[in-house]
Amino acid sequence: MESARIIAGVARVVRDVGIAEELAQDALVAALEQWPREGVPDNPGAWLMTTARRRAVDLVRRRERYARKLAEVGRDLETAPPHLDEPADPDDIDDDLLRLVFTACHPVLSAEARIALTLRLVGGLTTPEIARAFLAPEATVAQRIVRAKRTLATRNVAFEVPYSPEREARLGSVLEVIYLIFNEGYAATAGDDWLRPALCEDALRLARVLAGLMPKEPEVHGLAALLELQASRSAARTGPSGEPVLLRDQNRRRWNRMLIRRGFAALARADAVSAGVPGPYALQAAIAACHAQAYAYEDTDWRRIATLYGLLAARSPSPVVELNRAVAVSMAEGPGPALVLVDALAAEPALRDYHLLPSVRGDLLARLGRTSEARAEFERAASLARNERERDLLRARAAECG
Repeated sequence: MESARIIAGVARVVRDVGIAEELAQDALVAALEQWPREGVPDNPGAWLMTTARRRAVDLVRRRERYARKLAEVGRDLETAPPHLDEPADPDDIDDDLLRLVFTACHPVLSAEARIALTLRLVGGLTTPEIARAFLAPEATVAQRIVRAKRTLATRNVAFEVPYSPEREARLGSVLEVIYLIFNEGYAATAGDDWLRPALCEDALRLARVLAGLMPKEPEVHGLAALLELQASRSAARTGPSGEPVLLRDQNRRRWNRMLIRRGFAALARADAVSAGVPGPYALQAAIAACHAQAYAYEDTDWRRIATLYGLLAARSPSPVVELNRAVAVSMAEGPGPALVLVDALAAEPALRDYHLLPSVRGDLLARLGRTSEARAEFERAASLARNERERDLLRARAAECG
C-alpha cells in the first residue's frame, strides 16, 4: 500500500526512479525484519519513508559515481525539518505521485515502456499482471521495465511535472497509464481478490489532480468522468464472500450516487471544452453514463451504447472495443448478430489468450440454446482466467450449461 508513495517521495530526492524503487524495497525488507521483534510503529508509512531516505544516503556514499549527488542529498536529508520524514497524511505527497507518473511517461521512453514502468512504480503491479493488461509476454514486459529505468537514469530525466507544450505531448500516455491502473484495481487480472480498491483510489485521485491541473483538456475530464462512474459501482460488484456480481445482477441501490453525480459533472466539463468529436475516454464515460442513468438493468439503452461503441471503434480501433460492441449489439438486437461479430474476432492474435472472448461467446451460445458449445467456451475461458474469483464464476457458468 505504501510502495508507490515511498518511491515517489524518495525519487523527488534522488532523482532516479530505479534507485528509488530499490530503496523502497529495502525499506520494506527492513520492516519485515524489525517489526516482528520491535513491534509495528505508530506511523508505519513515516517509518518506511524515513528508512528509505536514510538508505539513500548510505547508498550514494558507497558509489563513487554518486559522489556529487551525495553532497546535495546528504545536506537535504540531514537538514530537513522533522515533518518531512513523517508525512502523517498520505495526501501530502500527491504532487510527488504526479511527478512520478509524468517522469515514467517521459518521451525518451517508448509508449509501451512508459505504461509498463508507471504501472510497476505507481500501481505496484507485478510483471505478470502488467503483461496480462498488455496482452503481451511477461519477458517482453520485464525487459521494457529494466530498459526504461536504465534510460531515465542515463538520460538524466528530471523528476518533475513538465510545462506546456511538453505536458500536452506526454498527456496521452499519462491518461492511458491511469486508466490501466484503475482497470487493474477494478477487475484484478490475477490473485484471490476480484477488486483491488487501493489501485482504484490511487487512479481516481491522480485523475482528479490532472483535471485540476489541466482544466481545458477534454480528455482529462473524460477520463475523470469514466473513473468516477465506474468506481460508483464498486460496492455492488462483489457479494458477501468477495465473489464477482455481474452487471445484470447488481443491486443498483448500492451504487454510489455521489460518485455518479461527480461523473456526470466531469462529463459535462469534457463536453464544454471539447472542440469536436469526443475523445475515447469521453466516449467510454458516455457509455458508463448510460448504465448509471438506468435504474434497472432492463432500462438500459443498449442501442445508444452500441452506437457509442461504434464511434469508439472508429476513433480508437481495438479488438477489445469490438468485443464490447458485440455485447451491446447482443442486448440491442439479439445474440445471433452479435455471435457473427464475435466469431470474426476469433483470429485476432491479441485475443488468443484473452479469457473474455470465449466467455462472451459462451454467453451468446447459451442464449441461443447451444448449451454444449457454451459449456466448452466457459470451460476454456476458465482455463485462461488468472483471477481465482473470476475462474470460479466461469466454472459456475459452465456447470449451468449442464
